[in-house]
Amino acid sequence: MSKGTKKNILVVGSGIIGLCSASYLLKDGHSVTIVERDPLGDSASCGNAGAIAATEIVPFALPGLWKDVPGWLLDPLGPLSLRLTYLPKFLPWLYLFLKSSSHQQVEKTASAMSAYLKNAFDDYAPLLGEAGLQSLLKTEGSLTVYKSEKGREKDSYYWDLTRRNGIEAHNLSRSEILEREPQLGELAKCGVYTPRWGHFANPADLIKGLAEQFTRNGGTYITDELEHIEHQDSHPASARTKGGQNIAFDQLVVCAGAWSARLAKKLGDHFPLDTERGYNTTLPTPGVSLNNMVLFAEDKFVATPMSMGLRIGGAVEFAGIEAEPNYKRCDALLTLAKNYMPNLNGTGGTKWMGRRPSTPDSAPVISQSSHHSNVHYAFGHGHLGITGGAVTGRSIADLVAGRPTDFDLTPFRIDRFN
Repeated sequence: MSKGTKKNILVVGSGIIGLCSASYLLKDGHSVTIVERDPLGDSASCGNAGAIAATEIVPFALPGLWKDVPGWLLDPLGPLSLRLTYLPKFLPWLYLFLKSSSHQQVEKTASAMSAYLKNAFDDYAPLLGEAGLQSLLKTEGSLTVYKSEKGREKDSYYWDLTRRNGIEAHNLSRSEILEREPQLGELAKCGVYTPRWGHFANPADLIKGLAEQFTRNGGTYITDELEHIEHQDSHPASARTKGGQNIAFDQLVVCAGAWSARLAKKLGDHFPLDTERGYNTTLPTPGVSLNNMVLFAEDKFVATPMSMGLRIGGAVEFAGIEAEPNYKRCDALLTLAKNYMPNLNGTGGTKWMGRRPSTPDSAPVISQSSHHSNVHYAFGHGHLGITGGAVTGRSIADLVAGRPTDFDLTPFRIDRFN
């Protein structure tokens, strides 16, 4: 098909990446169908911290990070957990993760992510406006707190790299922290304020609202699970679902979150995707009130004020996709949170676990297939799914239309680890 021609497009997955991609493709005049096996079910888009973290350009794998890993694993309240039975499957991803932590690679990734997230807020504006969801977005900035000046100094390379890539970040004293967050306890000794940050008051309402607007605009939403891809003339041409539906398409967009690599493999594209299982608890009557989204740097968790209460979340657990949740991780996070907020009421909370699709270098996949010109991938956003949702969606629409994107997609190719 020539550029500008209306296409039949199948989008697999209706998390934030799938919905934003489908919405921007509809704006281009295409006929778009979403297939999703479990709307609002175990989607990482619905239960997360809700951040548009446009300042989070630095990859998780930093030089020297490996020195901290043993201590985290030995700490029952630590930010990292690895189930030993999963270790053999995890090692190849871990190798690439450590390889990505070189100084040169980290600098390149931060630069690429800065260009990628430059329009994180702007690209949401038309989607939120059309769906009437503007009131969900709060743009108060974020506060990162430290237990000591020494702790903040340990992160000096992180903040230097952030600022060198054009991100505004202001160091705060103890008194300046209390001006912003008077209910933080004595443990919050100093911090950093980043203005270019926002969050959604309820991520599930965002997903639901975008899905409803997608169907109002003429999109087709099928609740079913993709089972098989049929080829014609060596190119993918139709999909069969477990429910027996056959969906013909001109273009296929894979946005299936943690399950994306499995589908990509069937299409000939191999990518080292793993799953960071994140946990949180939403407290309906927390007893404390926060004005900003607060990140607790040394203990690696966040607190987000939301419409339904205060959400305490974080932690990284590697155990694969199928393993049962370990909700003791939620309890550990609440214990940590009470150290910083002594008046926190931790009762009556709703516990949640989500599967973050994570790449070794912390950069998502936004890419045409290596083998099929009519297949595109959008997955692997890790902690930045909400953050990069609209940017990725617009970029996928540009790729399908043959338009140039406004940032270099080379660092986001699916074959970059081959």
